[in-house]
Amino acid sequence: MQIIFEELDFQPTPLGDISLRKRTEPRLNGKLLYEVKLNDEFLMSSLFTESEIQLSKLSLAALKQTKHKNNLDIVVGGLGLGYTAVAALEDQAIKSLKVIDVMAPVIDWHKRGLVPLGKKLTSDPRCRLIHADFFALATSDNNGFDEENKQVHAVLLDIDHSPTHWLNEENSSFYTEESLNRLANKIVPGGIFGLWSNDPPDEEFMRLLNSVFQSSVSHIVSFPNLYEDKESSCTVYVAYKADK
Repeated sequence: MQIIFEELDFQPTPLGDISLRKRTEPRLNGKLLYEVKLNDEFLMSSLFTESEIQLSKLSLAALKQTKHKNNLDIVVGGLGLGYTAVAALEDQAIKSLKVIDVMAPVIDWHKRGLVPLGKKLTSDPRCRLIHADFFALATSDNNGFDEENKQVHAVLLDIDHSPTHWLNEENSSFYTEESLNRLANKIVPGGIFGLWSNDPPDEEFMRLLNSVFQSSVSHIVSFPNLYEDKESSCTVYVAYKADK
């Protein structure tokens, strides 16, 4: 079996050094993996993607239960390896998809084709990759996320590890009633806010969501952990804005 270990990129960012590597995993019969590290911390792996995919699928399924079924404008906070964004684009009801990421190198990986899903995203005319601070845009006074200043049908967020474990300490201010209300103002009535979390469902965070949105649910997404020969799980929160 050929062993591959290659660092595809390494760049400094305001949050630390970020790197992209691909490698074969001997314990998985030589499966080729793509991994991202920030400083010494693993951020994501192409081995574990089911919960990122389900962030899109569960949120869009919830949206389709409302009056919003076609010509949908969606914002994804956090690009990563692209699995949430690609899962959204598989739905032909999507009219536009804006993917916002504060890490310029991550966007660059997709544009250069260094990651497997880069071509799918960059070649789809519905998709825009935007280098910006999602949290700053989400809590601004504007109605939208860009110069169009237009409300969107759904916002899907996958940046922090969870509402209480942040990639950057400054992100903590987003998980407050004031900031979530600002975000909700950018979503059309009857729209959806979806959030990925690596932690189990958090009742306190659910109460916070319910103080801003009409209702919310938490979904536990389980997937095989091939390293430990057991199932692991993440959480997807889906919050419903009142239709009025």
